[in-house]
Amino acid sequence: MQAKLVAINGPLRKSEYPIVGEVGMGGDPHNAIRLEDPWVSAHHCTITEQDGRCVLHDLESHAGTFVNGIPVKQRELKSGDEVAIGNSLFLFQAEVSVNSLRSAVQIDAEDAPNAETVELHTDELLNLAPEALAALQPTERMARNLNALLRISSAIGSLRDEESLPWQLLGMIFDVIPAERGAILLMEADSSEVRQQVAWDRVCGPDHPVHVSQSVVQRAVQEKLPLWDRGGVEDGKRRRTFVCVPMIAKERVIGIIYLESNTAAPRFTQEDLELLAAIAGLGVMGIENAWQFERLSSENQRLRAEVSLTHDMVGRSARMREVYQFVERVAASDSTVLICGESGTGKELAARAIHKNSGRKDQAFVGLNCAALTETLLESELFGHEKGAFTNAVSQKKGYLEVAEGGTIFLDEIGELSPILQAKLLRVLQEREFVRVGGTRPIKIDVRFLAATNKDLQKCVREEKFRADLYHRLNVISLTLPPLRERPEDIAELAEHFVTRYAKKCKRHVTGISESALACLRRYDWPGNIRELENAMERAVVIGNSEKILPEDLPESLQESVEDSGACGPAKYHEAIRELKKKMILGALEQGGGNITEAAKLLGVHANYLHRLMRNLELRPKMKKQTGA
Repeated sequence: MQAKLVAINGPLRKSEYPIVGEVGMGGDPHNAIRLEDPWVSAHHCTITEQDGRCVLHDLESHAGTFVNGIPVKQRELKSGDEVAIGNSLFLFQAEVSVNSLRSAVQIDAEDAPNAETVELHTDELLNLAPEALAALQPTERMARNLNALLRISSAIGSLRDEESLPWQLLGMIFDVIPAERGAILLMEADSSEVRQQVAWDRVCGPDHPVHVSQSVVQRAVQEKLPLWDRGGVEDGKRRRTFVCVPMIAKERVIGIIYLESNTAAPRFTQEDLELLAAIAGLGVMGIENAWQFERLSSENQRLRAEVSLTHDMVGRSARMREVYQFVERVAASDSTVLICGESGTGKELAARAIHKNSGRKDQAFVGLNCAALTETLLESELFGHEKGAFTNAVSQKKGYLEVAEGGTIFLDEIGELSPILQAKLLRVLQEREFVRVGGTRPIKIDVRFLAATNKDLQKCVREEKFRADLYHRLNVISLTLPPLRERPEDIAELAEHFVTRYAKKCKRHVTGISESALACLRRYDWPGNIRELENAMERAVVIGNSEKILPEDLPESLQESVEDSGACGPAKYHEAIRELKKKMILGALEQGGGNITEAAKLLGVHANYLHRLMRNLELRPKMKKQTGA
């Protein structure tokens, strides 16, 4: 059999691709397997077939190619290997699988002529409840059926593979019900589309398809009732007989079991149908267990990955789990990463996490804030300088690029670079070499670049404030960190983290944060993000005098933002405080003739603070009437 890739997850799911010669995979339209995925490079990897061997080559892709969960550069594929590229997962098959020998299901658009189908309701079927079984008269057939159900139940309970379970179930059904052929169809979770099918013709062999009436399948799914065609005589010949039983889980049909026999075989009895319905119920439990096992296995892998990930970030929200998954995936490569996000969202922590989980973790991590230095000083700090390059250059100095050799350099606030430094940095990224200030000899470097910005660099490019070619060099892979207001479920955990840190630093005994203070934190929109929250918790620890952080320990801006809701304590107390503030401000404005600056002086606060306080209190200054001279 010719080797092939079978897409089992991702946008190409259920597609199959034969491996002949060299097969290219990537985002470029000229690839044999095109994947439109931001995680996939234009020319991501190739699989080459020669003399019966298939070898995968990663083409220096920015997110990597994984075989059985391990990043690879070159790997000979074996049958059963799973190849992960971006969000797609492929199964490599190099030999005839057991499933491929089995006959397929053929859905016929037309019913068998003159077929008369009998519907059986729940009360007509075998009831496995203990009280119902106790009321039955024991017979040899009933004992045999119950023993069969016990064996099937034990077997299904031990199966965890969703792919093999339907085959096992069909084989066990053939052992107890006299059918010549049969099929099991499993449906998609959100539709009636068949997502998996298994079938077997015991008379004609594996190459013969099993025909199933489309209308019978539709009726079983829509009406959620077993169907039974007792057969009959037609043109002097006895017509085939079939049974079709839906597999129902939580009022939804997840599949059907179809059995059929022709004139040469014994006809199905009602006892057969009752037994099949009971088996279908056991099959549903088995399939649901397999699904649950698969979900738990996937969740377990995700949690293991998070536990093994080294980082100093805090948060368990869905948005932060995406960040952790991103870090895990990009850390292994040497690709440049652009980290975007508002000020205070933790961009440097994300950069450090990428470094700590990379192959460069034992080498230097060097961070440089491009907004903190003048152009001349920044150039010297980044590239270093030779002795005598400028005044006070009394000796040679290595720049940050040299210090970071073998490790990672993090350029924070990259959007603040001057045009001249942008051009020089572009050359470094392209050539992986630089020249010291005042020098002539190019110096080769092996450094991974990480950059961060709180600006919209695309907008800066359009406004010609940032070089487009440098932007594309930096934006190989990009990560946008969520602002704190978009991950409110992490606020309490972050606050507790900072309280613990500063309580230890200040040698104060703080047991936690009061519920009323937490309510204040949750209601605030945090324009300064995590940095603002950290500052608020440090202040609360320093000025507080109780074992718990209280609302009055928080900055006034937090208290003022939530007083309307009464979230920080009894409504009457805060209402009284609000009214007192209003009276004091209005009195000062009256004395200052409506001038906010004068009123601020009278109150002993800064004018900007008074402006903000008035907005929160919804106050407008009233100008004092002036009398003519």
